[in-house]
Amino acid sequence: MWLIDSSIGRKLVMSVSGLALILFLTFHMAMNAVALFSPEGYNMVCEFLGANWYALVATIGLAALVVVHIVYAFILQVQNLRARGNQRYAVTAKPKGVEWASQNMLVLGIIVVGFLVLHLADFWSKMQLVELCEKMGAHCESQFDPKDGAALLVHNFSQWWRVAIYAVWLAALWFHLTHGFWSALHTLGWNGKNWINRLQCISNVYTTIVVLGFIAVPIYYLIKSLLA
Repeated sequence: MWLIDSSIGRKLVMSVSGLALILFLTFHMAMNAVALFSPEGYNMVCEFLGANWYALVATIGLAALVVVHIVYAFILQVQNLRARGNQRYAVTAKPKGVEWASQNMLVLGIIVVGFLVLHLADFWSKMQLVELCEKMGAHCESQFDPKDGAALLVHNFSQWWRVAIYAVWLAALWFHLTHGFWSALHTLGWNGKNWINRLQCISNVYTTIVVLGFIAVPIYYLIKSLLA
């Protein structure tokens, strides 16, 4: 199958899965932003996206996208190393015009995935997973009401070290997305010389908005806890 055997096919899969994940991040950021204005509204969103069939289908689809993106990232990395051969051991200067992020996409991706595990432990396992266990007749021990996401935000982000970890995570995400976003669009056909600078600018602005939207929530709740 050319999506697996072809270099172009593999890059296409990486691009499409990456853009789909960026759309999810945008939605997730917008959902989190509700908590800045209305904890009750945020809880309504959490209840709507609980262990309902449509939310579970979306969760499975999202997990599949993440796995596909990671697997293809490693495949492309191995492909690039094989193509370079012994030259990869040579000490060379950074190629002109090549972004730092583009040379470290795999490392940045690993950091993002590593912190994703923490995020799942902090929120998903205490919300949707608990609801799912209850619907299946099992019992998941939790000190929080799975539908009270606002209380979970207050608890987690009143701890400065958690906020610091999320800040590091989002910094890695920013570098990963600023290159990955425009590179994916470039792969999908927006590859004219006049578009490169425009795509990079759009990528930087869009990613910055998404990352600032994410970090605003932990900072807000940390400051709120310090002033309480």
